[in-house]
Amino acid sequence: MDSAINTKVLVVGAGPGGYVAAIRAGQLGLDTVIVEGDRLGGTCLIRGCIPSKALIHVAGKFEEMRHATGKGSLGISIQQPPALDLAETVRWKEGIVKKLNTGVGALLKRAKVKVVQGWAEFSDAKTCTVKGNGAPVTISAEHVILANGSEPVEIPTLRFGDTVISSTEALSLDRVPEKLVVIGAGYIGLELGIAFRKMGADVTVVELLDRILPLYDEQLTEPVKKWLENAGVTLHLGAKALTLVEHKNRPALKVQTKDGSQITLPADKVLKTVGRRPRTRGWGLERMAVDLNGQFVKVDDQCRTSMKNVWAIGDLVGEPMLAHKASAQAEMVAEIIAGKPRHFQPMTIAAVCFTEPEIVAAGMLPDEVKAAGIDMISGIFPFAANGRALSMEGGDNGGFIRVIARKDNHRVLGIHAVGRHVSELSGEFAHSLEMGAVLEDVAGTIHVHPTLSEAFHEAALRSLGHAIHI
Repeated sequence: MDSAINTKVLVVGAGPGGYVAAIRAGQLGLDTVIVEGDRLGGTCLIRGCIPSKALIHVAGKFEEMRHATGKGSLGISIQQPPALDLAETVRWKEGIVKKLNTGVGALLKRAKVKVVQGWAEFSDAKTCTVKGNGAPVTISAEHVILANGSEPVEIPTLRFGDTVISSTEALSLDRVPEKLVVIGAGYIGLELGIAFRKMGADVTVVELLDRILPLYDEQLTEPVKKWLENAGVTLHLGAKALTLVEHKNRPALKVQTKDGSQITLPADKVLKTVGRRPRTRGWGLERMAVDLNGQFVKVDDQCRTSMKNVWAIGDLVGEPMLAHKASAQAEMVAEIIAGKPRHFQPMTIAAVCFTEPEIVAAGMLPDEVKAAGIDMISGIFPFAANGRALSMEGGDNGGFIRVIARKDNHRVLGIHAVGRHVSELSGEFAHSLEMGAVLEDVAGTIHVHPTLSEAFHEAALRSLGHAIHI
């Protein structure tokens, strides 16, 4: 490889923001180089979204087979309890990751994007040196797109190691821990905690706040909390994780409970999921003369930084730290560089929590509507009254779809759901908000029977005062 490269566009980071930016730039005929120190695909593909959903899928299948043991369920029975080889599960998961990683490489090649493997360190805003397995490569560019992503937050008294792990290590364990303590009841902690509980682990969750999933309102999270309680997951809310100790010849986590007392929780593994922070350190950001907004890189509605022709996208620029936000910003930036008029002004960025049951939130939550001083009307339709939900055992977990709209003109402000497989409705929710739908638009759209989406239709009808099936 050349020791010096000059290019039109340099993209740093090949996650769902970076590789999308590079592919789109290449499609638009821009000479593009992308730098990645790990495998193509970034956190989401390699050690986040995709592998975690694969593990969640296996956990669900294993739990269903356990329920079919003996007397069985739904007329299905097996004589012997199922066995789980987690190492084999991880190998299957890695096969999916490898397939997608290879696909990203092929897409970059087709778009004529040059891939440079290694870690970039900037000497100024438009120049970096990449150090990898071979000789260092210096890259200079007219435009730089920063897509460096994020990393797990550390707790000073609980450093990552053999017992204390992040989600990355949790997705590569070769056996199910007998006792797993999860620090943090956000979406990462609960998604993985629930999966390991389904696989047979004794799971305890420690959360500093007084409730789980604090980004959502309690009406949405109540079905998840009920599942946790029914499944035997111990919750310590309003509690603080202190330090790792040895108790009865095994690792344990010392915790300060809500009442101020201290308890010791035996733990084969402690999964620390207390959030993520933008990866702003260790690669020369301080030499690029870009402004920060708190811990994030400051950008405008075109993802421009304060330095001309330096752009930043994804987790680096703030909440929500979601892959699909990064991809949308990435496509936009590439098109702006190519001369197209674009701005990042989405009506909503839907979020999904792959817990049991799943949660989807698009648009404003009830408290946000009230805080904005907007008079609202809303309608809730329970999955207990939806035929499709009942036919796939999704009607008895307290799930529902909720629609919130302005009272004066019926403009839809928020759509939320909790239930089995509701993540697949997130696109319809986001589309409705992006198109500026009013309740009458949703109510007037014929939804296919039998599907979960009918509950969205009925929630809109209920907001208007004339639901049919409740």
